[in-house]
Amino acid sequence: WKHIHIGSWRDVLRWCMVTPFFSGMLLTSVLALKNAPMSLVVVLRSCSPIVGLAIESFYPHPPKVNYKMWGSMLLMLGGSILYAWHLPHKELVGAGWAVVNAAFAVGDRLLQRLMLSAEQRPVNMSKAGVTVLNNLLGIPPILLCALVTQEWKTLPVASDISVATYLWILASCIVGVGISYTGIWAQSLISATSFLMLINANKFAIIAIEATFFNKRLTLAQLVGAFITIVAAIMYGKAQEDTKDLKETLKDTEQEPLVQNKQSV
Repeated sequence: WKHIHIGSWRDVLRWCMVTPFFSGMLLTSVLALKNAPMSLVVVLRSCSPIVGLAIESFYPHPPKVNYKMWGSMLLMLGGSILYAWHLPHKELVGAGWAVVNAAFAVGDRLLQRLMLSAEQRPVNMSKAGVTVLNNLLGIPPILLCALVTQEWKTLPVASDISVATYLWILASCIVGVGISYTGIWAQSLISATSFLMLINANKFAIIAIEATFFNKRLTLAQLVGAFITIVAAIMYGKAQEDTKDLKETLKDTEQEPLVQNKQSV
């Protein structure tokens, strides 16, 4: 309990703005994966960093962007298009849900960045407090959707659930806590655009897992598209590092001339 800190009810109300996007992202992710392959969902979300950067540019302290970062985002988009270009038509059924999921994901990342970053407009809450609050507030809308769709009727009887199933559910809970906490921690350190790029790059590894363990056959163009996307994410990270190095260099050079001029006089 000593790690769970929530400053005031105003902070709670501010964080309530995140809840619809957080819950919507979870729900639409399930619906998208139900009606489309995992790889299609990942590909369609590749556009999210560009949208996120456009909105994040209006923040109190917008991220520094150079032409290399824009180039890497466009390269990622090109690789994703190359991958999706050869998808069978039947796999495009869930594309609508995937697009909605990407929109919710962008909104969730942008709001979390605004309220978690010390240089933006942060809430007075600890990371553990944000994790607990984020998941508690997400329960009511999820339950409401389950009741509306009457999904609860499909739940199996407790006696029919095996021990192995309970262990898998427990494991998913543990992994879920890790994803939630480390996601909040990472979002407090990097911009929403960088986080979206990070997610896209990491999730292309899922495509490799899908191809390896679920007999998902990929064409040469799809493999090239996935490779381009991962390389683009690495290029984005390097370009962002260059921006930070340039910023630090300019900061140092702004301070040095005053001392040098004084000595020369």
